[in-house]
Amino acid sequence: MFRFANIEMLWLLLLIPVLSAAYALGTRRNRQRLQALGDASLTARLMPDASHTRPVWKFVILMGALCFLIMAAARPQAGQSTETVKREGIEVMIALDISNSMLAEDVAPNRLDRSKQLLSRLIDKMTDDKVGLVVFAGEAYTQLPITCDYVSAKMFLGNITPDLIPTQGTAIGAAIRTAVRSFGSEQSEAGRAIILITDAENHEDDAQAAAREAAEKGIRVFVIGVGKPDGAPIPIPGTGTFRKDRQGQVVVSRLNEQIANEVAKAGNGIYVRCDNTNTALRTLDKELSNIATAELETQRYTDYQEQYQSFVLAALLLLLIDFFLMSRKNRTLNKLDIFNERQS
Repeated sequence: MFRFANIEMLWLLLLIPVLSAAYALGTRRNRQRLQALGDASLTARLMPDASHTRPVWKFVILMGALCFLIMAAARPQAGQSTETVKREGIEVMIALDISNSMLAEDVAPNRLDRSKQLLSRLIDKMTDDKVGLVVFAGEAYTQLPITCDYVSAKMFLGNITPDLIPTQGTAIGAAIRTAVRSFGSEQSEAGRAIILITDAENHEDDAQAAAREAAEKGIRVFVIGVGKPDGAPIPIPGTGTFRKDRQGQVVVSRLNEQIANEVAKAGNGIYVRCDNTNTALRTLDKELSNIATAELETQRYTDYQEQYQSFVLAALLLLLIDFFLMSRKNRTLNKLDIFNERQS
């Protein structure tokens, strides 16, 4: 596997077209100045050693050297093999409600953003666990398969918006079943858990049955309720207005704690409400720490070897050629009729 350890350095390659454009502009201006001096054949006789092609070749060589130096600075590396990394941890699938009701602002800044903040802090606490992500509204999809790559998990989490699923609703049962499938068909000795984050409003399927099915497979279902029972209107992004029903009344979205509690109970887990404090995070972290850990395996590339030496050598070779390549014609070499161009 090939990679650049400092891939951001490759942005410097944009200097090459900029410098090329500046060189072309400067060359054009010099030619215009020579033309202003007088006849082209006369000026050519006045400068017999001048060369039109050598400066161009010197510039091309310098740009080539610069390109190789930039690529060397980006630290090209090659992975020679893979290794199996073993860790002691648990497997966690997160099921996040991204329906429009999660935009209600009864918790700051809104239900969805508050949920993402909580999950981001939860992932930061993980060291040897595996984590995956399911998003749902009227349908459920696996956004990130279960992995030990916490950087990718936080990246996917940060990009979640309600626009990912056009079908509205709260299909909690479908989300739980999708999360169960995302663990894979292989049996694992590690403890498994599903963290369901939702306002539990307008659920459309038998969520309790799905939670019981998960519990029968040894997967605990923890439910985090986001919002308040009193509810809040649902803002329409970018308009400053709120969603309304068919009668023109503003829709108020309320946290359904009864459903959330029933799902958690059926899934052999607990229910906790997420508010503007860290209570939910502390409670959830404590519950997850009580789940039995086991040895988890993951594959990763190892033995990355630096490959910058070849790029530096190529750059030095081009710089050496540039050093010996003169901008003007060499009078001594011109006297040598190597190719028999002058006929006696």
